[in-house]
Amino acid sequence: MTQAIVVHRTGGPEALEFEEWSTGEPGPGQVRIRQTAIGVNFIDTYQRSGLYKVETPFVAGGEGVGTVVAVGEGVDGISVGDRVAYQSVLGAYARERLLPAEKAIPVPDGLDDRQVAAMMLKGLTAYYLLFKTWPLAAGETILYHAAAGGVGLIACQWAKALGARVIGTVGSRDKIELALANGCGEVINYREEDVVARVRELTDGKGVDVVYDGVGKDTFETSLDCLRPRGLMVSFGNASGVVSIPDLGILARKGSLYLTRPTGAAYFPGRKELLEGANALFEAVKSGEVRISVNHTYRLEDAAEAHRALEARETTGSIVLLP
Repeated sequence: MTQAIVVHRTGGPEALEFEEWSTGEPGPGQVRIRQTAIGVNFIDTYQRSGLYKVETPFVAGGEGVGTVVAVGEGVDGISVGDRVAYQSVLGAYARERLLPAEKAIPVPDGLDDRQVAAMMLKGLTAYYLLFKTWPLAAGETILYHAAAGGVGLIACQWAKALGARVIGTVGSRDKIELALANGCGEVINYREEDVVARVRELTDGKGVDVVYDGVGKDTFETSLDCLRPRGLMVSFGNASGVVSIPDLGILARKGSLYLTRPTGAAYFPGRKELLEGANALFEAVKSGEVRISVNHTYRLEDAAEAHRALEARETTGSIVLLP
């Protein structure tokens, strides 16, 4: 048995219940890990609320780091005592958990556990956005919404390191300096400025090459209006609600635009792709190109408070639960 945050019925943060949970011994192809830090992400709130369907009951969360304490049959290359991390594997909000060995990522020395827990899902999201969805080239210009958020702080730093011009949006004055310190060359406060007008001004009327939009419904059309002709709209999240496009012709009218809705599952279909992305992320962090900001920590049993803060957009950087 272990202690975990369990969702029996989907709903608000109150649906996260701290209780005893049976872990069991690892089966073939599995390892059991004792977790040292657990990441909190927006997708966790979508699963808890029922926006993304998950069969109940389930242990919330999908990202963490810890030490291997048991290994099942048929597992090669992972031993008891190894430090491993993972992302996008449901069941993270627990002191101990079972994990498919193929999803266990060896963690190099020199990285703090809180850093690692905060960067796997967000960092690998930034990786596929910048290297796979649109292989970002030096000299290109991007618009990144929620630049002071967990993915935003990583992606904007990495984009700058690649030589891109980064324009970010934030929702408060105090987040402007944070975004400027983490890769953005210019920052727009969307509560006080007209985002489209400001982007057009900054780009001499041309628009940006790519918009990265994890906000969703509230920013979708604004994002389209910020693109150059044949630019790419990357809609990768639903923080403000799900995007609906009843009229596909809007893409034609706004400049023969491209639109994609990427997910990590499509970009990391196997262990080879997963380790390729993780190693690129680890190198970026170890080199100093990307700094990981863990700005909020909560006890595991206080996961509901973490969700409330995240959904209220009261946080910057990453949130980590400590088992």
